[in-house]
Amino acid sequence: MTNDIDLIGSTLQQSVTQFITSIVMIVGIIIMMLTISPLLTLISIFSLPVSIFVIKPILKRSQKHFADQQRTLGQLNGHIEEMYTGHQVVKAFGHEKKALEQFDEVNEELYQAGRKAQFISGIIMPMMFFVGNLSYVLISVIGGILVTKRAISIGDIQAFITYTKQFTQPITQTANIANIIQSTVAAAERVFELLDEEEEIQEKNTSTLTHAKGAVTFEHVDFGYDKDLLIEDMNIDVHPGQTVAIVGPTGAGKTTLINLLMRFYELNGGAIKIDGIDTREISREDLRTTFGMVLQDTWLFNGTIKENLAYGKNGATDEEIFQAAKAARADHFIRTLPDGYDTVLNEEASNISQGQKQLLTIARAILADPPIMILDEATSSVDTRTELLIQQAMNRLMEGRTSFVIAHRLSTIRDADLILVMNQGKVIEQGSHQELLEVDGFYADLYNSQFSKQVAG
Repeated sequence: MTNDIDLIGSTLQQSVTQFITSIVMIVGIIIMMLTISPLLTLISIFSLPVSIFVIKPILKRSQKHFADQQRTLGQLNGHIEEMYTGHQVVKAFGHEKKALEQFDEVNEELYQAGRKAQFISGIIMPMMFFVGNLSYVLISVIGGILVTKRAISIGDIQAFITYTKQFTQPITQTANIANIIQSTVAAAERVFELLDEEEEIQEKNTSTLTHAKGAVTFEHVDFGYDKDLLIEDMNIDVHPGQTVAIVGPTGAGKTTLINLLMRFYELNGGAIKIDGIDTREISREDLRTTFGMVLQDTWLFNGTIKENLAYGKNGATDEEIFQAAKAARADHFIRTLPDGYDTVLNEEASNISQGQKQLLTIARAILADPPIMILDEATSSVDTRTELLIQQAMNRLMEGRTSFVIAHRLSTIRDADLILVMNQGKVIEQGSHQELLEVDGFYADLYNSQFSKQVAG
């Protein structure tokens, strides 16, 4: 993206100016030539379509190679960035040799595409000179005949030949610019491919959602990332204040369900309603402020811990921030840091541990105090003792709120009001822990295979 836009920018700044200058020169020279001899002017102008006819097939062939050049340049940059940012993983898995081989392969492809593009487009200039020289010879011969017939003076012929030389110069320059424009067009195609992608569907904003109670309904929901549907005819009814545990094997569609709830993706069919209002009729801002999220992947920003926690609520007071941190069992470790709540987290937030990051994101969710909570394996990065403390904080946090919990933890699943068992994008079973065990279906198998050892322990 950076390379392509830079190329378009430099072409617009330099080549377009040259192109306009060349066109103005061509028009001016044609006017001067017409005042000397319309017949000879016609011969000079005739060289233009001949030039276009000669270079057109060359331009067509080089365009493909210029497109390949931009594509492989993008691949090379992507590969370098991946290997550089993930150098620890590359080292850990002994991937250096393979990474170098991959680089050489893409680099060779770039070299071949660049060589062909430059070679084929490099033929344009000699061809233009050749056509220009033909018209130069033709004008000299016909001009000589006209002089012998006294139809034109030698001085005019000399002046005309000078104009002819000047006439071929801007044409050659234009052909040279066409060479640069070739690679710019290839770059522009790639940029516009992205820009032409469909935008987010416009919001209707026909309803507002204030102080949501937390009733969530999925009505005949269909969804797929492409034409193939991942979720078909999903129906879920969650009452306010219920804790809903979503379980199932990897790739069952658990996180997709959450993304649909937050309207990060649009439905293919059906409707999701909160307090009876279709989420498509609510602004995305209104909808998302109704939810608090604690994800498996922590996301913190460059800034102080206090600023990161305050992100959960506009105008949060220091006292509210401290209370939220205490509820999330984060207050103790924050105060042990050199600058306490004013400790600055770096870009990657790598100056605190993964478990501490998780505690901060939980504190932020507590501070936001939303009607609906989404917890995506929120305790996966903490030790057993901290997990127990977080679980207590979570239980308090979930009181009186609708909560969606993606979890593999025994305690969370057991205490849930409703368990949704997902497999291959479908809710295949739903009910309480005891009800699902009595059915002795997919959930019972999953539960026994995953937790029998824990129960025994």
